[in-house]
Amino acid sequence: MIVDFPDTNIAKISKALVKIREEGGAVALGRVLTLIIRTSLGHEEDAIEAANEASREHPMRVIVVSTDSETDGARSGRGARLDAQIRVGGDAGASEVVLLKAYGAAASDEEGLVTGLLLSDAPVVVWWPGDSPDTVSTSSLGRIAQRRITDASNHSNPVESLIRLSESYSPGDTDFAWTRLTLWRAQLAAVLDQPPYEPVLSVEVQGASDSPSTLLLAAWLGHQLQVPVSYGLTARANGSSGIHSVKLVRASGTIDLTREVPNVATLIQPDQPTHTLALPRRNLRDCLAEELRRLDPDDLYGEVISVGLSELFESSEVGFQSRP
Repeated sequence: MIVDFPDTNIAKISKALVKIREEGGAVALGRVLTLIIRTSLGHEEDAIEAANEASREHPMRVIVVSTDSETDGARSGRGARLDAQIRVGGDAGASEVVLLKAYGAAASDEEGLVTGLLLSDAPVVVWWPGDSPDTVSTSSLGRIAQRRITDASNHSNPVESLIRLSESYSPGDTDFAWTRLTLWRAQLAAVLDQPPYEPVLSVEVQGASDSPSTLLLAAWLGHQLQVPVSYGLTARANGSSGIHSVKLVRASGTIDLTREVPNVATLIQPDQPTHTLALPRRNLRDCLAEELRRLDPDDLYGEVISVGLSELFESSEVGFQSRP
């Protein structure tokens, strides 16, 4: 069910939610958290679809705050206005979706827009699918959240975005560029957990020029293994985007994990047959569902983004301030 509320206010929306629950028999007792999605007008649906799918694993209330990207709150010349839409039932998965479209001065107080709609005593997670504030932890929405999710891959310069995230990191921050590494990290860890148990001497990571995950994977390997890491970000005419390959050099030979086509990787190890592995690029639903499984800070991500990334740039003879 979808109910529209043109030119409304938060009090009316809150009352409408109560009425819809009473009339439809839906209750909020099963909601385990509140997910706030901060996006711009016209870019809501992909994020809502991912949240609806993730809600089947994590029942929640979804609040979408959408504003005109060409305006900045009170500086807009348009009149203050708030349009809203409530989605429940089949249109909202296992969640309640409240879509807030704010114009003009109504967009200047994002925290005020959502405060009256938060579930009582439930954790708050904020997700910026597109552009995010310079320091998400101190932003109007970030400061009320236990977890703050960004996505560097959707920025015009993903590497610049990662550097900004590293400089402003606060416990509770995370980025989908890190979440997309889960399958790669699991596969590499499994390989290194097999004989011969030799130390890794050096690492080489290759990926697409628009892949912040490539940098984070290189930073993770360098930080965890404490070895020299070289990395390359290049355009590729064919094959997969994202991470292309990882090479781990040991005394007995080189372990080569390469993904030249989407979703399929090839693992080559010394004195072993070549293996073909399923290694798909993770979609928004999978990334969001994984991040919602933990509401405590991701300490490993914190180490990699705030320490490992700097170590990577320094060891690669690329200054941290030179923006590779």
